[in-house]
Amino acid sequence: MLKKLLVLLIIAAPVAGICAPGTKNKKDEPVVHLTDEQIYEELKKLAMVFEVARDNFVEEADEKKMLEGAMNGMLGALDPHSSYLSADDFKDFNDKSHGEFGGLGIQITSDRGAVRVIAPIDDTPAEKAGIKAGDYITHIDGEQVFDLTLNQATQKMKGRPGTKVKLKVVSEGQEPRDITLKRAIIKVKSVKYEDKKLAGDESENPEKIGYIRISDFGATTTKELKEAIDALEKKDVIGYVLDVRNNPGGYLTAAIDVSDAFLDGGEIVSTRGKGKADIERSFAKPGDRTNGKPIVVLINHGSASASEIVAGALQDNGRALVMGSQSFGKGSVQQQKPLGDGTAIHITIARYYTPSGRSIQNEGITPDIEVLHSKVEVLEKRESMYSEASFKNSLKNETAKKKADKKYKDDAEEKEELTDEEKDALDYQLQRGMDMVRAMAKLKTRVVVPVSVSAGEEMTTEGKGDKPAKDDNIRAENAEQGKGKK
Repeated sequence: MLKKLLVLLIIAAPVAGICAPGTKNKKDEPVVHLTDEQIYEELKKLAMVFEVARDNFVEEADEKKMLEGAMNGMLGALDPHSSYLSADDFKDFNDKSHGEFGGLGIQITSDRGAVRVIAPIDDTPAEKAGIKAGDYITHIDGEQVFDLTLNQATQKMKGRPGTKVKLKVVSEGQEPRDITLKRAIIKVKSVKYEDKKLAGDESENPEKIGYIRISDFGATTTKELKEAIDALEKKDVIGYVLDVRNNPGGYLTAAIDVSDAFLDGGEIVSTRGKGKADIERSFAKPGDRTNGKPIVVLINHGSASASEIVAGALQDNGRALVMGSQSFGKGSVQQQKPLGDGTAIHITIARYYTPSGRSIQNEGITPDIEVLHSKVEVLEKRESMYSEASFKNSLKNETAKKKADKKYKDDAEEKEELTDEEKDALDYQLQRGMDMVRAMAKLKTRVVVPVSVSAGEEMTTEGKGDKPAKDDNIRAENAEQGKGKK
């Protein structure tokens, strides 16, 4: 038994060795590598721990559970995103990536032993229950999550559609609250779109702004996005708001394709693996599907990974203004490494960098214009209590429509669900984004900057909004390292 276990662990060890390049030790200490002999001794010790625990534990030991726990612990020691996937986990992962899966509709990560919400998925039980990005889940059906792996926590939240699960959720600045959710089949349509007008624009021909919401980056996102842009272009929109708020990410290839749809050239993203020469760069192909119209990208603290790639690519190429709040800061790429028996390793294989050479890891994307989520409050009513009509014996307006039966909405009407238009009007970030698109469209993205070199001369920047090359040294280094690679 001992000999077989050693062989199994030695086979698994090199696979775990392809961990995230440049991943820092929590104390920023250099990694001390073991010799082959030392590795063998540690593996022998691990096998002894297994046998002693199995033989002496007070109850019947579940050997499979013990070994899976050991592998999960090994990978979890690397970073929060690496883990062992059992056959069921691997199948669930693939089902989810292809647009349909069962559960609550919530993207989570591990954070110091707790389960932290990256973002809820649109139109799912989690989103409808009010769970927000940044919330912590401390209990699932009354059981603390601190002793569970991320996969175990995920499995406990899954179940047959229609069944219920109780979560204890902690939001910043609030008391813990219990939320009971009903599980459902989660069908993810990652792209929604429509042409919108600014709130309060009652003109006869209001300007149309193309609104595209991407909730995650899955296998169908690229196709759905192209259909959305083609449909909005036929409606002659003046520009676009690309909303990736609370988008937890997804496939790297989908992020590259989405960026490419808005670019006419330039680098999109570079990924750097373990070796110095292990650099891959992705570039946009000619052809901007939006025909150069102004774009605003909306982000917030729930925008992670692939969302940050898109925001960073459009920002660094001067193609879009990024508005909202600081993004999540997940700048690493994961890949599934099948082990041949239906199981797999989900492991960090690279870091990604924006075109200017910025690493997003632990930092996130900084918006060009910070617009925090705010509550819109009406400070002035349409009809004031103090007006000509308030005076005693004031003359009546004979042509005015009778309002006796048309008072302001009664209490019952006030409680009715808001329409989509009313929700848009209350979305402060969206309204400011649409304001900016309209302004950019009116200016035709032309900026004139006076220069004091000589009287009467001026410098113009057109089209793609060139930025000062603050990162020329990084660009030069990146170009040298990635020479000949694409």
